[in-house]
Amino acid sequence: MRMYDIIKHKRDGGELTNEEIDFFINGYVSGKVPDYQVSALLMAIYFNGMTQRETTALTFAIRDSGDKLDTSGISGIRADKHSTGGVGDKTSLVVMPIVASLGVKVAKMSGRGLGHTGGTIDKLESIEGFNVDVSAERFKRIVNDVGLSIVGQSTSLAPADKLLYALRDVTATVDNMPLIASSIMGKKLAADDDCIVLDVKTGSGAFMKTVEDSRRLAELCVEIGKKAGKKISALITDMNVPLGNNIGNSLEVIEAIQTLSGNGPDDLVEICLALAGEILFLCDMGSRNECLSLAKEALDSGKALKTFAAMVEAQGGNKNWIYNTDLFPTAKYAMDVCAPKSGYIAGVDTEGYGQASLLLGAGRNTLSDKIDYAAGIVLKSKPGDYVKAGEVIATLYSNTNNFVNAKEKLIAYTVISDQRPLKRALILDRVE
Repeated sequence: MRMYDIIKHKRDGGELTNEEIDFFINGYVSGKVPDYQVSALLMAIYFNGMTQRETTALTFAIRDSGDKLDTSGISGIRADKHSTGGVGDKTSLVVMPIVASLGVKVAKMSGRGLGHTGGTIDKLESIEGFNVDVSAERFKRIVNDVGLSIVGQSTSLAPADKLLYALRDVTATVDNMPLIASSIMGKKLAADDDCIVLDVKTGSGAFMKTVEDSRRLAELCVEIGKKAGKKISALITDMNVPLGNNIGNSLEVIEAIQTLSGNGPDDLVEICLALAGEILFLCDMGSRNECLSLAKEALDSGKALKTFAAMVEAQGGNKNWIYNTDLFPTAKYAMDVCAPKSGYIAGVDTEGYGQASLLLGAGRNTLSDKIDYAAGIVLKSKPGDYVKAGEVIATLYSNTNNFVNAKEKLIAYTVISDQRPLKRALILDRVE
């Protein structure tokens, strides 16, 4: 078998066999197949697509390209949630403690942020002492003892995905449904959880801009998960507005702690409870309504907060910060952004808000960039709110005192109108 023939087969509109897909993935990971041939194949896939069978085969090949998460010795049902990424999306910091406090085991590997979307690992590292790189044995011990551990992604899990994504990023082949689905599910299946809930974001701050595309991606991922023998479902949730009020690493952790303490913003609470309830439902803990009630009780009673604090302590973090968020370092500089005119905030460009946060130092353009954990944005008003000219709509935080570009972006990406906008639903669909 030759890579040349596989590229030609797909270039001419053919359907790749499982053997051809395995050959290409195994050859690329081992270094026998060069970047330029994989680039050619990715472009052929970009233009000609892949069938459901091809996409599933590609996902399984990515899953099997390295180790699987060793879950031996972890007792109970294991579950995970995966978000396709957004602005202000700190749901993992709330959802996973909720379900873990109710007996579900969460052995979670998360990634870092890149571009306008934040990463769970970066957020957790804003907590003093928190260690995202623990040994496999300690990881399993924490999951058994606390119910929850969140660590950085292992380089040995699904290594083909990391290689492919880096190549897609520089060859304009990121925006392709089969390649997106196989990337998401290849990593999730390598973690080998029993139950998986996907949070597929849609809108201006999401990778998928339309509900239709988000539904297609959700259906594709759910079908792959079913073929792998997993209990899986997906919620399609709105990302036309940042989730919650805080954007930026430590700011988002603080808001997650406030939510776990019963003082979270309504939109974040609604999404987190829905996702937690869906996980509990897949874990056979009752009807969807019963599971939603269980999740709400865990939040209201403080059980979920205690579980989060226990995880932080078990991974070397300062637990006192969880019970007193004033201990988080604050940025040296702050600047208010005021409404340029009176009216209703009719809408925002959520990705633009994420880019403004990036300019403040809260994110990275490349994986080697350093993050200012205290940098970010706190929103004072959101779509549907009436504001007066000169009223503060957001506060920017940074340790660099360089606010001009971020402020200009925030104002440019905020639409103020005389008409109150229609209220949008947060949860737009479910795929199961």
